[in-house]
Amino acid sequence: MQNQKKLTGWLYAAFTISVWGSTFISSKKLLGIYSPAQIMLTRFLLAYCALWLLRPRKLPLPRKQELGFLLLGLFGCSLYFYTENTALTYTLASNVSIIVAAAPILTAVLAHLAGEERFRRNTLWGFLVAFTGVVLVVCNGTFVLKLNPKGDFLALGAAACWAVYSVLVRKLGRELDPILVTRRTLFWGILTALPLVLLEGKPYPAAPLLTPVVAGNFLFLGLVGSGLCYVLWNKAFRLLGVVATNNFIYLTPFITIVTARLFLDEPISPLALLGAVLITIGVVVSQWAPKKAAKAT
Repeated sequence: MQNQKKLTGWLYAAFTISVWGSTFISSKKLLGIYSPAQIMLTRFLLAYCALWLLRPRKLPLPRKQELGFLLLGLFGCSLYFYTENTALTYTLASNVSIIVAAAPILTAVLAHLAGEERFRRNTLWGFLVAFTGVVLVVCNGTFVLKLNPKGDFLALGAAACWAVYSVLVRKLGRELDPILVTRRTLFWGILTALPLVLLEGKPYPAAPLLTPVVAGNFLFLGLVGSGLCYVLWNKAFRLLGVVATNNFIYLTPFITIVTARLFLDEPISPLALLGAVLITIGVVVSQWAPKKAAKAT
């Protein structure tokens, strides 16, 4: 029974990361028309409406818990996407990918400090192996190191935001329906993203929404990338724990370059393939836990 739960959690996490690793193509196509904040708000709105149709039921919460969901929407939605996308305007995409890949180890430390999950030695070893693989995959045969403190710190902020979101959703959503948890998180994500869009002051082009390409990309980002994947990710948290689930984030860069190869004809170097092997080994090492340790947690 326990093995079946783990397998289900791995499938949820693997599917979600496969989608998230490919969403950059849709975002890249939309960025020629809409700003990052506009894309973020639109996908949240689509996901929120879809989840209301799927589960048309209210979720009454006490004030203290509602404040927790506000923080979920802020750290897991608006602030995470905003810091990550803004970082891309100041530093190299490779820098952002590598730094954001630190989210799993930050989550492990924060979960340990919050008393949610104990930090294990194999988590650190898995991080070191997988992170080495991430660097090889992101560089993809071209080693360019160009530090930009502002952009790099924003990327680190994005990784920290995801770590905070992961631990909070574990605490707040333990006994609640994952669909309702995701919907309420998106609600606060929308409210906290709206000021960012208004501050930009850019016009929102409505006409392109009627074209199949724009509509299709927004539907993919909103319904699948945000709605479905956030629900599945939260379910994986319950089945595997936040640390084990977030270890799948290491796979994102490789999925991204594979998708780029398939749809944008971008090359994959032998070093990137070696990196993929290291990432896989790192994830496996991170997932492994001695029976005594597993019982203790």
